[in-house]
Amino acid sequence: MGADGRALLRLTDLTVDFASQEGMVHAVDRVSFQVAPGELVGLVGESGCGKSVTAGAIIGLTGMLPNVTMSGSVEFDGRDLLTLPEAEVRAIRGRQISMIFQDPITSLNPVLSIERLMTEGLELHLGLSHADAVKRSIALLDEVGIPKAASRIKDYPHQFSGGMRQRVMIAIALSCNPRLLLADEPTTALDVTIQAQILRLLKRLSREHEAAVIVITHDLGVVAGMCRRILVMYAGRIVESGPAKALFARPHHPYTVGLLKSVPRLDEPRRDTLQTISGLPPDLAHLPPGCAFAPRCFLATDECWQAEPELASTGDGRLSACFHSASLHEAAGVVA
Repeated sequence: MGADGRALLRLTDLTVDFASQEGMVHAVDRVSFQVAPGELVGLVGESGCGKSVTAGAIIGLTGMLPNVTMSGSVEFDGRDLLTLPEAEVRAIRGRQISMIFQDPITSLNPVLSIERLMTEGLELHLGLSHADAVKRSIALLDEVGIPKAASRIKDYPHQFSGGMRQRVMIAIALSCNPRLLLADEPTTALDVTIQAQILRLLKRLSREHEAAVIVITHDLGVVAGMCRRILVMYAGRIVESGPAKALFARPHHPYTVGLLKSVPRLDEPRRDTLQTISGLPPDLAHLPPGCAFAPRCFLATDECWQAEPELASTGDGRLSACFHSASLHEAAGVVA
């Protein structure tokens, strides 16, 4: 929380539905959480669980789609972004809230130079002259580790490697000193060495620029050493949240257990195959009754098939949407 006790970002019952030929797709279902100034939060889950749609709703992009219906609230610094005119949201987007998109090769316009990609936001949001915007852009590129930034700024995205394009994306996102940074799969398609460099860079720049960061990923390993709090998302809902150390040590939802067991660990004996979560994620246009995870859950009972568990406190400062949170740790040990 901020010094005045107010969260920088507060989502309350955010719901996002898409009209499709298959029916109404419930991409985000009553999602609520908050982020404090300078906090690093991980939002994790399988592809298609609603992570990127949630980020798009925060930054005001999801609402632009013609087939979308949204409800709830997205309060940023006390203002509900879902009710603001588009002109006011546009002034916030890129200036106070920035996003590192999932794939830099498709997010960076291939016909624009790095110079133009970097300077556009600086001129628009900060009112800098082009010359001053170029100077700041070169400094930012140098800060994120682009060698010979003064000469490389004239290049185009295809002339950069995957890791360097990702660094350019980070530099653009940080150019206007945003207060909130959304990092959507910031290490996609990068080798492990570059992944580690990018994550260290994000953590350092967050600290130096005092920006709150939401790291969106399917890989718990990405957020393990970076984020202090983790939000686990499944089928459009937050199913577990809590401090990272506590969540990794003692998960309170079977889905979190499955995610953790699917990640290879150096402190365990080598296994020929990684454990997987059985079954497939549900069709968001035809969700099953009861708990959406029940068809894949090793603890599912009749209650799970009939009623949807609410996200509730487990008594230790954490939240879980599971009827069996109390007995999960012992049960997970049995099936390990």
